[in-house]
Amino acid sequence: MKILGIESSCDETAASVVEDGRVLLSNVVNSQIDIHKLYGGVVPEVAARSHIEVINPVINQALTDANLTWDDIDGIAVTYAPGLIGSLLVGTLAARTLAILKNKPLYPIHHVEAHVYANFLNETPPEFPMLALIVSGGHTQLVLFRGHGDFELLGQTRDDAVGEAFDKVAKMIGLPYPGGPSIAKAALVGDPHAYKLPKAKMSGSYDFSFSGLKTAVLRAVQREVGVDISFPSHDLPALLGDVQRANFAASFQYTAVETLVDVTQRAYQEYSPKSVVIAGGVAANQELRKSLSKRLPIHIDYAPIELCTDNGAMIATLGYYYASKKEPIDPYKLEVIPSLSMTKTAWA
Repeated sequence: MKILGIESSCDETAASVVEDGRVLLSNVVNSQIDIHKLYGGVVPEVAARSHIEVINPVINQALTDANLTWDDIDGIAVTYAPGLIGSLLVGTLAARTLAILKNKPLYPIHHVEAHVYANFLNETPPEFPMLALIVSGGHTQLVLFRGHGDFELLGQTRDDAVGEAFDKVAKMIGLPYPGGPSIAKAALVGDPHAYKLPKAKMSGSYDFSFSGLKTAVLRAVQREVGVDISFPSHDLPALLGDVQRANFAASFQYTAVETLVDVTQRAYQEYSPKSVVIAGGVAANQELRKSLSKRLPIHIDYAPIELCTDNGAMIATLGYYYASKKEPIDPYKLEVIPSLSMTKTAWA
């Protein structure tokens, strides 16, 4: 079964064809990073307009790269939640229209759940029960999967997602958007123990918190450059030297990664899953990968770097498993849901 996956939840327009949930035939991603870095973050209206401009060429390129025609496609999977409403509308409208015109079954996919399925494109897919740490700019969650569509949300962030914290701290210390790659690069030449930063501890739960860590970095930077707390944060980067900037990047990354790994390790010890995966844009962070591999007594197969950030391959892969158990949705009735928790979307 060949599934076309369409993703447009934020600032990447993506389409991919995956066969039988395992074989990646094409993967086309049009990123808007160069557009949004001018503003230091994603501008929703700009993102939606960019999706409109490229959605059809991206889909056509995915078919061309897979050397397929519409006659070869068995179904369409599309992100309908969560995400920016304007961006979601562009992708779902394209998918709904194509499903009607080409007479193809349509499957609505939850974006965050789909991130986990990038790991099923590895040579050896993960086994159930599976513990998934999902980390991105909008989400930080720990989920236990007992099977396809059968999952339990163990914990999530109570405030900022870890990727959001990376972006905000990067801006605070004068590193470019997106913050994840910028901080990781600067941290390579920094001292992770230069500044002692707090790790939030959510007693009795598997939840996360990064708001306090973000504020702790701000106060540490203010102390380092000799200004009080009323000093504007956007003026701080000009007062930092390269060594200080690298040390703050390394110290923040170290503390954020340790926070994620501490909670994941506790969940592993309680639930003893057969496999552990990390998913989402922050899953590309090499320090997170190293720390998890060091702390957990289990081999971890990571998704390829290019499948950690938003892409159509993860949508198509989950779409295959969804199609094996669920009926397609009427394309005339599909609606987007910008805020939809995985606690409401188990489908097994």
